Amino acid sequence: MINQSRIEEAVKLLLEGIGEDVSREGLAETPARIARMYTEIFSGMEENAGEHLSKVFAVDNNEMVLEKDIVFYSMCEHHMLPFYGKAHVAYIPDGKVVGLSKLARTVEVYAKRLQIQERMTAQIADAIMEYLSPRGAMVVVEAEHMCMTMRGVKKPGSLTVSIATRGVFAENPAMQEQFFRLLKA
Repeated sequence: MINQSRIEEAVKLLLEGIGEDVSREGLAETPARIARMYTEIFSGMEENAGEHLSKVFAVDNNEMVLEKDIVFYSMCEHHMLPFYGKAHVAYIPDGKVVGLSKLARTVEVYAKRLQIQERMTAQIADAIMEYLSPRGAMVVVEAEHMCMTMRGVKKPGSLTVSIATRGVFAENPAMQEQFFRLLKA
């Protein structure tokens, strides 16, 4: 459970730690604002992807379903700085599909946590496999990491790409090729 009062206390300590006066006009409400913001951007901590992926519909067609360009924002667990980009999620149904918005909601569940991109990519693929029981799933995430652009190596515009393949996508390179052709379409 997110504890807003603990977040406010921590923000006050942080501000004091960098030499700020927490009582000055511009900062007086900052701890409460950040606590509210963290409640929103870390809301995935209290969500389960299964809630979104549980409503399915029977289908006869078991061809690839691809939802691409799902924009997300997440927070790196190493520096607590944002990383953001797009997720592309595909699966091969085995008699049932889920509403398309539920794939985007699944991305959000895992993006709205302290994360590393590689884990988030795998968690999305694993959730699809667990809750939809498809023949396979593939997830590609491409993101820019603020810990690389505004500090450290300072390389704005560089993208990190992570891939997770499960089931027939892991076993069949032709399925992966079809996925990447559809991404370019």
